[in-house]
Amino acid sequence: MGKHTLPEMPYPYDALEPHLDARTMEIHHTKHHQAYTDKLNAALEACPAEIRDRDVEAILSGIGGVPDAQRGAVNFNGGGYDNHRLFWAGMKPGGGGEPGGALADAIGASFGGFAEFKQKFSSTTAVIQGSGWGWLAYSPSSGKVEYRSMPNQTSPRTEGLVPLLGCDVWEHAYYLKYQNRRPDYISAWWNVVDWDEVDARLARAR
Repeated sequence: MGKHTLPEMPYPYDALEPHLDARTMEIHHTKHHQAYTDKLNAALEACPAEIRDRDVEAILSGIGGVPDAQRGAVNFNGGGYDNHRLFWAGMKPGGGGEPGGALADAIGASFGGFAEFKQKFSSTTAVIQGSGWGWLAYSPSSGKVEYRSMPNQTSPRTEGLVPLLGCDVWEHAYYLKYQNRRPDYISAWWNVVDWDEVDARLARAR
């Protein structure tokens, strides 16, 4: 597989205003996501071809097979690259509300209902120590969805899970607008979630 490239944003940087501000979105995409992309490519250059030629999802799912010398950099930057692709595409202008259909059923089966899921996701993600992500993920082994908090840029794929919806709580994702008010950022983020995309991810994972 060729070198990974920074994905195009699916909407203008100001499209998620007032919930996520344009300046943060621009810096987040052009600086931070670009850096993960570049450093992933650099780390993979030192890996054998059988690792280098896989797509990033397969690399992360088989992270134990990456040589020791490169594993930390591939885990961090590969997770950063993939997590952010999912993050951008999991939001849209005019999003929010509640999921329906199979996704709503899966959330209800695992959490008791959407309100219970939202409360658990928000409260647990808000108290992640340092930097990390809150995730709704699908477990192929159980056939259920679950919440998982992950440190830094580590992907749920490294634990055999399929990431469905992630909220980035690194400070660079929110600090210009929300400063230290991480719970306020998470509350605003729910207004831009693209539930149709999350439902489609679940359908592909099953």
